[in-house]
Amino acid sequence: MTVDLSFFRSETSQRLRAEGRVEGRVEGRVEGRVQTLVDAILRSLRARGIEVSQEARQRIESCSELDTLDAWFDRSLTASSITEILGKEG
Repeated sequence: MTVDLSFFRSETSQRLRAEGRVEGRVEGRVEGRVQTLVDAILRSLRARGIEVSQEARQRIESCSELDTLDAWFDRSLTASSITEILGKEG
């Protein structure tokens, strides 16, 4: 019995695979940027001697919003407490 695999070589399937690869690369870059920011925030706080509760650490580590992480990183450079960085919930 012969199986027709021509679909996998079609223009449509090649385009779909290419789109999937691009999406995967973009997602990978975003995930990498998120992890870099999380690490930078925690490192900045540690270097500045600011205590980070387990709850605050979990909030930072679970955040995947680049704009939020960018803001937190900027604040981590000058803030004197975790509350100044994360807000009242910190």
